[in-house]
Amino acid sequence: MAQVPQTFLDALAVRTWCGLALRSLGRVREEIDAINVYPVADGDTGTNLYLTAESAATAVEAVFAGHEQGADGPSLADALRAMAHGALIGARGNSGTILAQLLRGMAQVLAAPEAGDTPHTDGTGLRLALRRAADAAREAVAHPVEGTVLTVAS
Repeated sequence: MAQVPQTFLDALAVRTWCGLALRSLGRVREEIDAINVYPVADGDTGTNLYLTAESAATAVEAVFAGHEQGADGPSLADALRAMAHGALIGARGNSGTILAQLLRGMAQVLAAPEAGDTPHTDGTGLRLALRRAADAAREAVAHPVEGTVLTVAS
């Protein structure tokens, strides 16, 4: 019987996820814009999420392009850090800032394990990364409100 690999996350998975997330947000951004009512019905939440994800995906693509000259591609840590940094520098609006914090929190766990630990690239690692992401996003908001994306992340 074939064994399922213990590691499911690598740089290529991060690149693929960024592309899929960007395309998905591109398809639904107008719908999200239309339902945006908190904290202000400014109608740009979907667009802000899309632009932030686009910046993250562009940063990951740049890391891959920088490695095309050599035989080895970027490491998981390189891709995750690029994704988080790209989202941060390209964050638009409150929703983009929260998305950037979510990605940063995930990268903190998945790309930079504690000294001596192996990278957390299994199901347990993903659980820890998602928990850290939700905590990082909540910490970044001065007055968190339930029923928002912070609740969804938690």
